[in-house]
Amino acid sequence: MKVINAILRGKDGLFSLSYNNGVFESIEAQSGVIQSSAADVIDAQQQLLMAPLVEPHIHLDAVLTAGEPEWNMSGTLFEGIERWGQRKETITHEDTKQRTHKTIDMLVAHGIQHVRTHVDVTDPDLTALKAMLEIKEEIKDLINLQIVAFPQEGIESYHNGRNLMEEAIKLGADVVGGIPHFEYTREKGVSSVHFLMDLAEKYNCLVDVHCDEIDDPASRFLEVLADEARVRGMGHRVTASHTTAMGSYDNAYCYKLFRLLKRSKINFVSCPTESIHLQGRFDTYPKRRGVTRVAEIDRAGMNICFGQDSIRDPWYPVGNGNIVRILDAGLHICHMLGYEDLQRCLDFVSDNSAKTLCLGDQYGIEVGRPASFIIMPAKNDYDVVANQAKAILSVKNGKVIMRRQLEILEIK
Repeated sequence: MKVINAILRGKDGLFSLSYNNGVFESIEAQSGVIQSSAADVIDAQQQLLMAPLVEPHIHLDAVLTAGEPEWNMSGTLFEGIERWGQRKETITHEDTKQRTHKTIDMLVAHGIQHVRTHVDVTDPDLTALKAMLEIKEEIKDLINLQIVAFPQEGIESYHNGRNLMEEAIKLGADVVGGIPHFEYTREKGVSSVHFLMDLAEKYNCLVDVHCDEIDDPASRFLEVLADEARVRGMGHRVTASHTTAMGSYDNAYCYKLFRLLKRSKINFVSCPTESIHLQGRFDTYPKRRGVTRVAEIDRAGMNICFGQDSIRDPWYPVGNGNIVRILDAGLHICHMLGYEDLQRCLDFVSDNSAKTLCLGDQYGIEVGRPASFIIMPAKNDYDVVANQAKAILSVKNGKVIMRRQLEILEIK
């Protein structure tokens, strides 16, 4: 198979790409537009061909449950956890699979091929986890799924929490999670970080921790996680998600903290739409934005990306799987609509996310790598965001998994 007349990110001119057996064999510059109607040729029509979009943080076990059995009326993180606790009592294997498959269809329709989902394992039966492990195999031709063993109600504060975490990893979860700021005391929060890092080392797993997802400037578990990653030499395998308390830290502490963060080499995920919705709820005015310091982390040379977090669940009542929508909102919320940011903004939902998921040579438009790509009706990163472009073609390992008719707005 061959793709012709493609624009590649950061490169001038048009390109042709050939692939066989699901792997890129060649990428060559064209001298001009090529005409071809061959059955084994995809004409990109001078549109942007790029690596697939990546969803680095979502909760597939909770999707499509908003209002069941009650709505989160306060809009807070904490009531969301309470409402999920109610819904969790009624989840079943089939219920989880049905909702997840519907959501996977949404993600595929928006050009996403790699997903990291957090799955609540504060459940004695691990119902959702067992369902998600089946789904991972069922959707492998559409989505590469990483599963996080996520202790929604705490490791140390939930009965048998440590054993449930280890059992989840033994069953097949890929990533060790945590939520230290939700533990009952700071001591238990610190203890939970030490435990989850020990567990990740024991089973050679990745780490992704819900860390300091609160407006409290005294919530400082990020420094504990980062130093554990630094000491153990695990930084590239460790992710700190949310870190919204950083938006409430004073600059003097943040200056000191950044020194540690850079040395730790950990990754960051921000979920800007969810954070702007959940945080700042206890403020009157001035009201905090409740988002981590995305621009500052990025400009300091650390790896940070954007995730959707939720789709129509107790924490976030809307969402449709479109991560370009999240990118657009994130750039606005984080004051990142400057010229330089817009020229490479797709990094936050592609390359940076792939680095967070440790995809390595399984990701990217390069010879010898999987022939997995999308085509966007745009010329560059700026075009994608300015026009809210949606992928019109998604190819995974050389096979077309999604094709969308190009939407043309006619103004009279």
